[in-house]
Amino acid sequence: MTLPTVKVATAHAASVYMNAPATVQKALSLIEEASRNGAELISFPESFIPGFPVWAALWAPIYNHEWFKRMVGNSIHVDGPEIALIRAAAKRCSVFVSMGFSEATDVSVGCLWNSIILIGDDGQIINHHRKLVPTFYEKMVWAPGDGFGLKVSNTRIGKIGALICGENTNPLARYSLAAQGEQIHISAWPAIWPTRPPGSGTNFDNLAANRIRAGGHSFEAKAFGILNAGFMDDTMLDALHSNGDKQAREVLETTPRAATQFLDPTGAVIGDTLQTEEGIGYATFDLEQCVEPKQFHDIVGYYNRFDVFDLVIDRRRLSPATFKDKRAMERTVPPVVEISAFDGAGERAER
Repeated sequence: MTLPTVKVATAHAASVYMNAPATVQKALSLIEEASRNGAELISFPESFIPGFPVWAALWAPIYNHEWFKRMVGNSIHVDGPEIALIRAAAKRCSVFVSMGFSEATDVSVGCLWNSIILIGDDGQIINHHRKLVPTFYEKMVWAPGDGFGLKVSNTRIGKIGALICGENTNPLARYSLAAQGEQIHISAWPAIWPTRPPGSGTNFDNLAANRIRAGGHSFEAKAFGILNAGFMDDTMLDALHSNGDKQAREVLETTPRAATQFLDPTGAVIGDTLQTEEGIGYATFDLEQCVEPKQFHDIVGYYNRFDVFDLVIDRRRLSPATFKDKRAMERTVPPVVEISAFDGAGERAER
């Protein structure tokens, strides 16, 4: 068995903030550019469409109603026209696309998920994952997902899995992908993730924290990693500062910026690294390099004790209700008996 060598790309790119149609057009341009440069896979950051809701970190919920309405208005459906355009571009360019987006649903005008899809080079959606648990202030924006998308896709360029941001902290979520033979792991992240005001203590260091988690997974799974962070441009910064809140702007300007990197199966950085400038990064993954490290620690093979540990993953797609149609009910509900058919003691009267 010969494993493939593949050139991959990742978009260290800013959304056209809270503007889904314009962000989709930007994504199409980046897909075409990556394809022209020989990439067979391009990934996009967390919630690239329409942008990451960092406003939930800056102000209390009572001040964020308008921001939430903008987020809802620019969140998209997985079967909607925006994703259709991206699918068409993937097919036209013969490239795999991993896209992070804020997902809307027909069953509620206010329910959103933090989602990521993998689109094949034929334009078909291979996998659709909703983030299991929104992290910290994200809970004010997104609903919890489910296990439906905890899948590794077996493609011609390798076995591809993906998790969103803080999910890469969850060893069970990561193990569920490793246990399916994952060879390329995509982790999608925001550009910044503020946790404290400036001067009040050590803020969350996106650069270090993301690198530790993504590198740890590559080392444990013996898989290549695409650590795909977003980018905050001046347009996003100005939009978030439109109310003139100087402290909010200071938070945005001083919070550590995340980096986009590629990792080999030992967790070492390879290929391009992007942090302070927007662009597309590239790396080449020789999947044969996944083989040798498996001799040392194969946590889904000989280097585990399946008689001691037993992990069960529920991959059902959850829905708000289960409906049974009338015909099914007619087959299961006993016929109604008229009251007159019973005698005064509650016993069925003889006819």
